[in-house]
Amino acid sequence: MFPTEVPQSHPGPSALLLLQLLLPPTSAFFPNIWSLLAAPGSITHQDLTEEAALNVTLQLFLEQPPPGRPPLRLEDFLGRTLLADDLFAAYFGPGSPSRRFRAALGEVSRANAAQDFLPASKNDPDLHFDAERLGQGRTRLVGALRETLVAARALDHTLARQRLGAALHALQDFYSHSNWVELGEQQPHPHLLWPRQELQNLAQVSDPTCSDCEELSCPGNWLGFTLLTSGYFGTHPPKPSGKCSHGGHFDRSSSQPPRGGINKDSTSPGFSPHHMLHLQAAKLALLASIQAFSLLRSRLGDRDFSRLLDITPASSLSFVLDTTGSMGEEINAAKIQARHIVEQRRGSPMEPMHYVLVPFHDPGFGPVFTTSDPDSFWQQLNEIHALGGGDEPEMCLSALQLALLHTPPLSDIFVFTDASPKDAFLTNQVESLTQERRCRVTFLVTEDPSRVQGRARREVLSPLRFEPYKAVALASGGEVIFTKDQHIQDVATIVGESMAALVTLPLDPPVMVPGQPLVFSVDGLLQRITVRIHGDISSFWIKNPAGVSQGQEEGMGPLGHTRRFGQFWMVTMDDPLQTGTWEIQVTAEGTPGVRVQAQTSLDFLFHFGIPMEDGPHPGLYPLTQPVAGLQTQLLVEVTGLGSRASPGDPQPHFSHVILRGVPEGAELGQVPLEPVGPPERGLLAASLPAKLLSTPRPFSLELIGQDGVGRRLHRAAPQPSTVVPVLLELSGPSGFLAPGSKVPLSLRVASFSGPQDLDLRTSVNPSFSLTSNLSRAHLELNESAWGRLWLEVPDSAAPDSVVMVTVTAAGREASPVPPTHAFLRLLVLAPAQQDQLAAPTHSHDPIFTTATPAFCPFTMMTQGRAGAGLSGSPWWGTVGGVLLLLGLDSW
Repeated sequence: MFPTEVPQSHPGPSALLLLQLLLPPTSAFFPNIWSLLAAPGSITHQDLTEEAALNVTLQLFLEQPPPGRPPLRLEDFLGRTLLADDLFAAYFGPGSPSRRFRAALGEVSRANAAQDFLPASKNDPDLHFDAERLGQGRTRLVGALRETLVAARALDHTLARQRLGAALHALQDFYSHSNWVELGEQQPHPHLLWPRQELQNLAQVSDPTCSDCEELSCPGNWLGFTLLTSGYFGTHPPKPSGKCSHGGHFDRSSSQPPRGGINKDSTSPGFSPHHMLHLQAAKLALLASIQAFSLLRSRLGDRDFSRLLDITPASSLSFVLDTTGSMGEEINAAKIQARHIVEQRRGSPMEPMHYVLVPFHDPGFGPVFTTSDPDSFWQQLNEIHALGGGDEPEMCLSALQLALLHTPPLSDIFVFTDASPKDAFLTNQVESLTQERRCRVTFLVTEDPSRVQGRARREVLSPLRFEPYKAVALASGGEVIFTKDQHIQDVATIVGESMAALVTLPLDPPVMVPGQPLVFSVDGLLQRITVRIHGDISSFWIKNPAGVSQGQEEGMGPLGHTRRFGQFWMVTMDDPLQTGTWEIQVTAEGTPGVRVQAQTSLDFLFHFGIPMEDGPHPGLYPLTQPVAGLQTQLLVEVTGLGSRASPGDPQPHFSHVILRGVPEGAELGQVPLEPVGPPERGLLAASLPAKLLSTPRPFSLELIGQDGVGRRLHRAAPQPSTVVPVLLELSGPSGFLAPGSKVPLSLRVASFSGPQDLDLRTSVNPSFSLTSNLSRAHLELNESAWGRLWLEVPDSAAPDSVVMVTVTAAGREASPVPPTHAFLRLLVLAPAQQDQLAAPTHSHDPIFTTATPAFCPFTMMTQGRAGAGLSGSPWWGTVGGVLLLLGLDSW
């Protein structure tokens, strides 16, 4: 349940920790870091969201001491900027990667920023606490938080983060767009997150609230009454006489008397007439955001809250298993690896927090099994046996698509099969989905692709029948490894290896050239390097910078240990590794597979965005992939910047990005990186070159820099990206789906690179009825087409089930234009849950008091520790269900 009230407390000394990041300000109630170009020194929605999450994560770490490690001390973090890397190093151990946590925060932050850009949300006053719609805004805010809880309990953390971002945006806007700060309030609104309490002292339509102000800065335009109000923006709804405007250059209402406005979005008077109160509003918005995160933590429990934000260095474990009669050895290999991972990592920081299992055969696939309980996963996996259906091909890509829908981003998915895909038509769609989800797919295939005889088949199959697997592996940054039944258990050890937070080192040249060695760089921040080589291999050798080499002979060698399983070799290098340039020479028939991986905390995340500089909220509109002809920014976030080859070394830094074509590996250009914000945050930006964006194509990113003593650093993105030919936007309802309902969806397709003749196809998983009024579109340069889709949810739709709608825009007939895909995730709720979301009437709302679903074994967290510290020291307590960090003097 949501509590009915919150205490009017004041932060004590320890609570000041929550505000450390605001002094000095680094970056604006504007959407994200890109907004700093318009208003330097402001605090952005991105800043507020990430700082609040870091503070609550620190609270969690302080309350739950790490197993086998000394507890964290609050005083070690006072006076310091909170950084995810530092928190993870202190809690999980030095070098523990924070990449997934930072990626999850990025999902929340981008969903927050998108509220200012998406057509369905940017002009809705209820979503921004504009136009005095404070009661309606509170209803939408609480609804979004409830939806976050429901999605998290249904294990759809992507959707949960999207709804959390929307909720935080509205919550933060309240303090910038209303006059709460002008009223002299020093604490967050006591009733904003609690639906049972009515908002009091609201200005009515007949109450004048502002006087006229013809200047950019309007410190005296508020009339000084004690009623709560907010500014009107634009013309919908129209501003009544005597009311305040939002204000700023782009607010059309601010030119109508009374002119000016009251927003505190930024430090710039051109955008924010009450810019002088920006920092006060930001402080309250930060405290309110911390309350919201703490409230979610108390409702979900620590384990589920940690999964919501991926507060773990561990990966998920996701298997796609062919269950036909010939797959006995492969299924046993998957079971052995899963059991090994579960037993070896239970209770450790590297224990997976999410398990996914999808079986397939012909003609069926699924159902998907997802859990957070390793024992439940093992039990489900142990019940799978190879039965019947011994012919080829199988529904592999359909099963993989289902796994992608339920597997967390930045995960590895392992496919065990001995058959080619029957559903090869899904290849391009699955490729695009792997890049959208940033998941890497590895196929372990116990079949020789050149053979056309073997197990039963309906027809003679082409030796090219496994090309769809190779295409998906290439698009996702994975591999296709062919082996045999007698070797699959040994080859499957790569499952455990790949889950050990490894990075893939770039090879030069990226594609094997006969007679030419492959070169890779080793720096002082890499450990446990492993070289994998597979294919029709005659011989190979590996050479270090000192000229010491090791061949394919099994056992210990001068550089490390070599294991061979049929035509698959794995060489584990001895630490410490000699830094510099290493070489691999391979002699083989055909093109062998070569992959070099290593452990390191120094890695990077990236995403793309369109600069939006000509509107009321300048910032970066997030994109999944760049769009041909559309000016696009690359945002890089370096993780593990605290890594040092030797204590006392300066911090590493990165200077530029190399862009390469895929799969040929040709260099497409180098782009300089510019730091954004303070260097310890590791945020870098670059403009993608117009030449790259002129043609739809896949490309890869390589990050180049130097460590603290000037030695070269070289990191590669784990999977390629793609310049898509058109912008395809698909949006749906802000809430959830109800069984028996018909839901409208909106579609926009736009071209920025020239005329396009497009066919538009739709699909939905599971197979609900989906209709569209837009099946074809002819677009000229900079032209858009809009469409409407209707999704019918049957009465039989399972509650808590994920629905994915896909729209594909492809060139007509023989057009060379590659397809573009848009994906929309929705969640089905039972009617009773819908009623609870729509009309909360009392504090004992069942949606917050029921236990987590049966497939989620975690228990709700204990309600705080009361009075557990020495006199004058900080302690933790819960009041009204909200966990607050308070000093004893303030209690």
